[in-house]
Formats: sequence, structure tokens, C-alpha cells
Amino acid sequence: MKHLLSVLLLCSSLTVMAAPIKVAVLVPEGTTWGNSLKKLSKEVETATNGEVNFKVYYGGVAGDEPDVLRKVRINQMQGGIFTGKVLGEIYGDIRAMEIPFTFYKDQKKASDTLVKLSPQFNAGLKAKGFVNLGFYEIGQVYVVSTKKVATLDELKGTKIWSWEGDPLVQALLDSLQLVSVPLALPDVLSSLSTGIINAAYAPPLAILALQWQTKIKYLVDFPSGFSVGAFLISEKAWSSIKPANQQKILEISKKYVKEANDKSIVESEAAKQQMKKSGIEFVSFPEADYKRAAAVRSQVIAKLKDKYISGKMIDLVDKEAK
Repeated sequence: MKHLLSVLLLCSSLTVMAAPIKVAVLVPEGTTWGNSLKKLSKEVETATNGEVNFKVYYGGVAGDEPDVLRKVRINQMQGGIFTGKVLGEIYGDIRAMEIPFTFYKDQKKASDTLVKLSPQFNAGLKAKGFVNLGFYEIGQVYVVSTKKVATLDELKGTKIWSWEGDPLVQALLDSLQLVSVPLALPDVLSSLSTGIINAAYAPPLAILALQWQTKIKYLVDFPSGFSVGAFLISEKAWSSIKPANQQKILEISKKYVKEANDKSIVESEAAKQQMKKSGIEFVSFPEADYKRAAAVRSQVIAKLKDKYISGKMIDLVDKEAK
């Protein structure tokens, strides 16, 4: 009996350590988003007295985003930061934010629209079995190329990387008459080098993080879209966390996601300047192509409306973007 009491007293003095919540991201450690996640994870563990512990797999070591989503669905992982195609697989309406040529270079309007519509997006994600800890503003998307293109017409026939099975990107590439070459993200760098593709698209920070600037010569200084990511945790994992800790996690996440978003705006501009200094030529399209872009946008919407993205959400984004 004395031995049993000693064991019980020892156990009661220990902090309850839950199994780690495993999340995977493509961003490497040391980047703005990577550092944000590291600080977020540490503060969550402290605030919850070790009851909640995020184990983050950085730099794609757990696989590409489709791999991570599959692992989350079978509970090998519990979450991750998802973007583009994979985010759309979970809840297509979020990609109303990414319809091409909606915001052009107006980053603030895109940010304000995302904040305004976040409650609707979060409700949609919850209905699909995920809790959103925050939207990362990945930024304006630019086309980069190994060959110079100076107009929308000159883009025709360009072999460009794309996420395989991405309806939004495919609708845009078809409308612009580009040649879509589906590849896993880690294969883009070598494919630019070998000529399998001669163009790709990403925000400036991602271009540097993925080292594409070492293989491309030109950047089309005409943003084709605004990219977002969401830090999602499966509802199953979330429901295992005590309500008091859930609230702490949401508050901590809000702080660090905002910090990362604020920094990324500044760092995106710095990334563009760094690319210029490295010798990458920034190509400006003529004013007439800005007007033509509106027609391209309409073609993309016609292909996707009420098939992939609801007309209601497209209208909501349009209203905020005006």
C-alpha cells in the first residue's frame, strides 16, 4: 500500500504530456513562416503546461502537400499548412481569393478581403473536418521564366509547371494557351535546369526559398494572382484538446500568423530586389494586356463557377475587391 501511494504521488506531480500533434509544412526552417511556426509551437507548449505539443516537420520531409493531406486523413499526421490545389481539395471556395487578375498589385485590398471573409472560409473548413489556426498571406504570384516573354501573346506555348489536377491553374493556363507540365514541387528546380519546363509561378519569397532564382532569367512583373495558405488541424485532433487550451492556441496562433503576414509583405519586396540584384530581368507587360487580363479572368470564372468555386463566394470576393 505504501509503495502504491508513493507511485500515485509521483504521478500526480508530473505534467501531463499528451501525444504530439504532428504537422508538416513545405517551408524550410529559418524562413519567416518557419520561424513563426517554431515560436508558435514553443509558446503553445508553455501556455498549456506541456499538454499540447506541436511536432513540426519542415521543408517537405513528410512529403508534398497531397502526401500530407493523405496522412492527415488516415491520422498519421494531424495537420499542416496547405495552399493552392490541396487547400481547394479540402474546401474549394477559399480559392475564390486566388482567381487570377482579381487584385493585380493591390496587396492591401487582397489582405483586407481575406480578413473580411475569413469567418465564412473557416466555417466551410470546419464543415470539412478541419480547424483553421490562421491564414498565411503567401503573397502575389509571379511567373518566372528561362526565356523572355514581353506580352500575354508571347506567353502562348510556354511550358509551365503546374500542380497536377489543379482546376484553377488549369483554367488559367488553358485561357492563356500555355502548355501545362504537372510536376511535384521538389522537381521544379531540376526541370527548369533541364528544359522540361521553361516557366513556373510562385510568390517572391517562395521563389527564393525553393532556389528557383538560380535557374530562371526573367520575372514577369504582372502578378497573376494572390496566394493564401491555411494552418489546418484535423477536427479529430482538435477535439482531443481541452476547451481552455483550444482558446489559448487560437490566441497564440493569431498573434504569430499576423506577425508572419506583416513580415512577409516587407520581405516579399526585399526578395524582388534581391532577384534584381542577382541579374534577373523584370519584364513589364503593356497597358493593353492589363485590360485583356480582365477578359481572361472572366474565362477562368466561366470554367469554375458553381463547379469548383461557388458563385456566391465569387460574388463576395468581387464585392470586396472593387
